[in-house]
Amino acid sequence: MADPQGFMKYSRSDAPKRPKPDRLQDWNEVYLHEDPAERNAAVRTQATRCMDCGIPFCHSGSAGCPLGNLIPEWNDLVRRGDWELASDRLHATNNFPEFTGRLCPAPCEAACVLAISHDAGGAVAIKRVEETIADVSWENGYVQPSTAAVHSGKRVAVVGSGPAGLAAAQQLTRAGHEVVVYERDDRLGGLLRYGIPEFKMEKKVLDRRLSQLRREGTKFVTGCEVGVDITVEQLRSDFDAVVLAVGALRGRDDKTTPGRDLDGIHLAMDHLVPANRACEGDGPSSISAEGKHVIVIGGGDTGADCYGTATRQGALSVTQLDQYPMPPSVRDDDRSPWPVWPHVLRTYPAHEEAGERRFTVAVRRFVGDDAGHVRFIELQQVRVEKDSSGRRRVVPLSDEVEVLPADMVLLAIGFEGVEHMKVLDDFGIPLSSRGTISCGSDWQTTAPGVFVCGDAHRGASLVVWAIAEGRSVAHAVDKFLTGASSLPSPVIPNLLPLAVV
Repeated sequence: MADPQGFMKYSRSDAPKRPKPDRLQDWNEVYLHEDPAERNAAVRTQATRCMDCGIPFCHSGSAGCPLGNLIPEWNDLVRRGDWELASDRLHATNNFPEFTGRLCPAPCEAACVLAISHDAGGAVAIKRVEETIADVSWENGYVQPSTAAVHSGKRVAVVGSGPAGLAAAQQLTRAGHEVVVYERDDRLGGLLRYGIPEFKMEKKVLDRRLSQLRREGTKFVTGCEVGVDITVEQLRSDFDAVVLAVGALRGRDDKTTPGRDLDGIHLAMDHLVPANRACEGDGPSSISAEGKHVIVIGGGDTGADCYGTATRQGALSVTQLDQYPMPPSVRDDDRSPWPVWPHVLRTYPAHEEAGERRFTVAVRRFVGDDAGHVRFIELQQVRVEKDSSGRRRVVPLSDEVEVLPADMVLLAIGFEGVEHMKVLDDFGIPLSSRGTISCGSDWQTTAPGVFVCGDAHRGASLVVWAIAEGRSVAHAVDKFLTGASSLPSPVIPNLLPLAVV
């Protein structure tokens, strides 16, 4: 059994980062490449802090990990040094632990029993343990292709190669179906490829997993937009089921702020995609922050990605703006009691490197030069409140205006849902009021035999939710094709994390 006093013997320790000056000189991952033996010893100590609670909220679908990762099990296996069995237990519930270990914000840690009280020293470093198990698995050859013993004769088309589509494709291939993944971009991976910066996850991590999928039998077609390059009629003719994992990439814009039409103001993805393409060797980015004063509007993950990308491109300054007050550094039990996702200040490695964050501020207007290019912003202190109908309003606190230089402005203010696509029109699938694709309890859309998962269904969300929905939709498709399924189904449609309302 686990060491029930481990958390009292050892303090929490996160993975060490490379020196900040070194990080800003390249696009490599921010975390230090440790000697494997030293890394493994440190992580075994961290795993020892896990108490194997009687009720482990860390893998509760409503509060912790929606994949249902068997966290106490593989923590104890790591503690005992049984990395191979730990890899087996981790991969039993998660197709891509190297993705989640690097990219997931870790609701499992927020729901860890040791997160209840600061006196306990903080949650178990679950993310660090997970990532290390995944890396050890690749280093020692534990990750091998898993091929089906019997083939069903059924064919499934998966539209989109992000984490949801890849998880669905891998599960269905292993169940014995012939799976073809269609990706409109020139490379596979969706947001993992062109949305996530290299310094958060090097793309060789993605490529080695894609190699495993290929060896298992999953087929891929890139540069092919379904509905345009291949028609819906062809899909209906050639496949027995279709999975839509097309993401939710319609970026939210703000057309109301005066000066929005000036050159140099871009949506976040218009900046991140060419930056990632440059890292792939496609040539210099078409939208670079080099030598510019950069303003990032939006305080979330995407804003932090733009922030770190701009600093690495050589920005003169980077300032990130948030309309809301600075969150507290520790959990407010009245607002977000354990085990719900806490409302706290989240500082990403990019924020430690350079630049500045500003809270309770909003842009009054963008100011340009005679050539029509943005050069300044006018900034006001604001308060966000709701009117009588519940709609959000941003209210200036005074008429005082601060002027900041701005040669580039990046709007990272969220996503409005699925892009308008011909494939949806041709299938006759409408978008919901949230801009997403609705489904029934079996993950099936209004079009018979057409299923949906991931951000296309949930709206922009976490990588762990995308994988969970991809695994669940694979179960539904397998059952649809064969009448029954032994594939796991960790979540149900419309399942939401535990929250205070």
